[in-house]
This record gives sequence, C-alpha cells and structure tokens, in this order.
Amino acid sequence: MFRYTYNTLVYGEEPLEIGIERVARDGYDGVEIVGEPSTMAVNSIAAALEDNGVVASSIISIFTPERDIVSSKALVRRAAIDYVKSNIEFAGQLGADIVTFTPTACMKISPEAAVEREWEWAREAAAELAAEAGGAGVKLVLEPWNRYETYLITRAEQAIRFIDEVDSPHLGYMADTFHMSIEEPDIAAAIRAAGSRLSHVHLADSNRAAPGQGHTDFVSIMQAIIDTGYQGWISYELLPAAGDVWGVLSGAGAPEFKEPYTADSIRHTKAIVAQLTGGADG
Repeated sequence: MFRYTYNTLVYGEEPLEIGIERVARDGYDGVEIVGEPSTMAVNSIAAALEDNGVVASSIISIFTPERDIVSSKALVRRAAIDYVKSNIEFAGQLGADIVTFTPTACMKISPEAAVEREWEWAREAAAELAAEAGGAGVKLVLEPWNRYETYLITRAEQAIRFIDEVDSPHLGYMADTFHMSIEEPDIAAAIRAAGSRLSHVHLADSNRAAPGQGHTDFVSIMQAIIDTGYQGWISYELLPAAGDVWGVLSGAGAPEFKEPYTADSIRHTKAIVAQLTGGADG
C-alpha cells in the first residue's frame, strides 16, 4: 500500500552513506535526502543506494534568507527558484519522485511586502517550478509549516487554495503531522480535505520525535491517509526538542534519532496500517 522512507536530515553531519546503510537495514524502501546538489556527488549517492537495495524517494529543499521565494529582493527570489530547479534536476538524476517546496525562508515569520504580492510571487514561482518538475518526471509538493517557522502558508486549507490556483498536475500537497499538530484543529479532517492533492507525507509526533513518542493520534491520521486513496511515500522528518536544532544534530546530543527512532518509526506505522487494513502492513 505504502512505501517507507526516512529523512536523513536528522543524522546531522554523519556521512550520507552511513545513513543510507542504517535506513536500508531497518527495512525502509527509500531514503529522503536533503538537497544541496552543488556539494553532493550524484554518482557516489547512487552507488550507495544501489549497494543497499534502496532508492532515493524524495529531495528536501531547505530555504534560507539567501533563497526565499517571496523575498522583496528579486535576486533572492531568483536564487530560490534556481535552487529548487537544481533539486529537481538532482531528483531526476537519482530517480527520486518528490521535491519539496515552501514559499518562505525557514523561521521567517513576517512579510517583507504586502501578503497579496508575496502570494503572487509564490504562485508564479510554483507554476514555473511545477512545469520544470513535470518535464523531469518529478512531483513538486507544497509543505505548510507552522506559525513559528513561516506566516504565508501554515494550514492545509491555504495550501489547497494555493495548489488549486496554480492548477498544475505536477504540484501536490504535502502533509507534515508535526506542523499540523500545531496548526490544524483536526489533522485527519485536513488530510481528507486535501483528497487527491495529497502527494507526500511526513510523520512525526507532537514533540517531533518518532511516532509513538508523543501524543499524536496516528490511528486516525493513517485512516485518513488510506481514505484519500494515497499510495505514495510515508516519510519521517524527526528533529530534537532544542532551540539550536542544528547544533544538537552536528554534535552527539540526540543519538536516539539514529537508533532506536529509525527502527521504531517504520515499525509503529506498519503496525497501525496492519490494524486498519486487516493485516496488510504497507
């Protein structure tokens, strides 16, 4: 029913090849990779994937003040678009299905221009990027973030409106249960509202740890995902509970996010799916 992948962002500065080995060992079908194509060796990554019997599922785009789709500076907006295009090319080279997209820089929580103008910049960029993705055989997915990381698109209803306005078959909706636990009154209902637009899923518990480590109701969430007819990737983007997340990940402050969380995440979800489907474990 589903294919499972794990976002190696949480492995910090560990060599990607080691993360690929761990993900494969714990029974995943794919690996989700943070996209920095200018610093990454496609051939080496492809070889590590093949050696471990997994594939690249998706490429995560990281948006910074220097690459912000809705910056008031045209050069910054263009840098952001070019960056996502490089991730689309990277995905095509690795055979990945998905590239993520969010209009603002991460942790930017107030607009630089009128929100209506920023929305238009975002919509124009999404149309250009979706066309690029379609040409590469890749799906561009819009991920709403929570209010502490963005201000422009934080809820499913906003994402749905945006996707419908862009009106491209190559742009879909991405559900991330950590962000949704902050913004959505009913996560399952929001997922059902997305319907066939649902194109990628990130699971993380209310504390952004592995599913089962917080208080999120994953039974209702997985039932909603099943109800939409979704049959794509189930991914896990987990992060430690810290103000300086990157400092923790670059050190040795969150070893549980390597093991046991990598193994626990897929095991927890497959058990729920088996319960809901009468034995099919995904």
